[in-house]
Amino acid sequence: MKNSEIMQKDLKFNWHPCTQMKDHEFLPLIPIKKAKGVYLYDFDGNKYIDSISSWWVNIFGHQNKYINKAIKNQLNKLEHIIFAGFTHKGAIKLSQRLCKITKLDKVFYADNGSSAVEISLKMAYHYYLNKGEKRELFFSLKNSYHGETIGALSVGDVDLYKKTYEPLLIKSIQIPVPNNQSDEEAISALKDCEIYFEKYHNQVSSLIVEPLVQCAGEMKMYSPLFLQGLRKLCNKFDIKLILDEIATGFGRTGSMFAYFQADIKPDFLCLSKGLTGGYMPLSCVLTTNKIYQEFYCDYEKLKAFLHSHSYTANPLAISAANAVLDIFEKKDIITKNNKKSKYIWKKIQKFKKLNNVKEIRQTGMIIAIEMINYPFEKRAGLEVYKYGLKHGVLLRPLGNVIYFMPPYVIKYKEINKMIEVAYKGIQCLEDK
Repeated sequence: MKNSEIMQKDLKFNWHPCTQMKDHEFLPLIPIKKAKGVYLYDFDGNKYIDSISSWWVNIFGHQNKYINKAIKNQLNKLEHIIFAGFTHKGAIKLSQRLCKITKLDKVFYADNGSSAVEISLKMAYHYYLNKGEKRELFFSLKNSYHGETIGALSVGDVDLYKKTYEPLLIKSIQIPVPNNQSDEEAISALKDCEIYFEKYHNQVSSLIVEPLVQCAGEMKMYSPLFLQGLRKLCNKFDIKLILDEIATGFGRTGSMFAYFQADIKPDFLCLSKGLTGGYMPLSCVLTTNKIYQEFYCDYEKLKAFLHSHSYTANPLAISAANAVLDIFEKKDIITKNNKKSKYIWKKIQKFKKLNNVKEIRQTGMIIAIEMINYPFEKRAGLEVYKYGLKHGVLLRPLGNVIYFMPPYVIKYKEINKMIEVAYKGIQCLEDK
């Protein structure tokens, strides 16, 4: 079968995420036949470098032999079991490993990033409720994004996703964020943030932030100093700190978790995406024994956290996650990533020469090329996306921002092609 045949069948039945479906009247949908390493292969014989890790999840490449083997071995033993009243070895092993890495104490599983955010928000609110305090507000950063379920959407601040559903959302307050990665900006933003803490702290249960990079917020980046300051403010005003490392975790920012670079400890940590290497849906929230103890009591007191998902701690997904941690332990991934990120930074300096590029920025293996403020209607990012597909690279823009978040197994020659195609795609806009 050809791409065109499969595309027509798909469009008859499927409604795709984050898509204006009418676009596919002129923009071909790409059916993928197979994938290997950093490459996606369609039915017409074309291949594409997956420079965004298939929505930031596939950190060790497609069809990774080690992860494949782990899932197959698990499939022969146990595919799924209820996680209420039952457990399995894989979940115990993974939780123990995650707690050791993060220095947190307890793990609560779910099956996607938005669900993890929902859990952390509910836990923070419920924690204070169990202590006799009713704190119904949440803090988050301006320009933030934390998912698209109602609670997660509520604490985000990207109008494109949020504005339509405003009447349905829970109460949250967005506080200032630095305009760039400088320490000076971090200090200035923290002074402004403290005003909000002073005014609302008795009503706020938690502050949720993406550490160092606001990923869906056009890859805006800030200094670790800002994260340190937020931790101090949360301590001073008794507000729980939730770190959303769904996108930034597992080596993406230059350390295993982004918050390591600020030398702090969160009250809640949300993980997903790279957790299973992009193989299976799985997420979790890690927290402290202090918070756990506020829910631990006789049943009749009705303080238990009664949140649940059918596929909580799914053994197949857990096996993939344990395989991911094995790879990190055996392959010195962080060191290799840092070497590649330095190479990428050198290679993207040439984007500064383009008149339609406003800024380049990088945190670890997250790289953003921000173009000038093209009008929304021009859809400049879409033009770069189309150019990329035509030349064998998947580049999915965020508005006027072209970014790279490639699988860690990407080779240097593939990095070169990824960057060159993006450069020429942006350069072509200059000529129009």
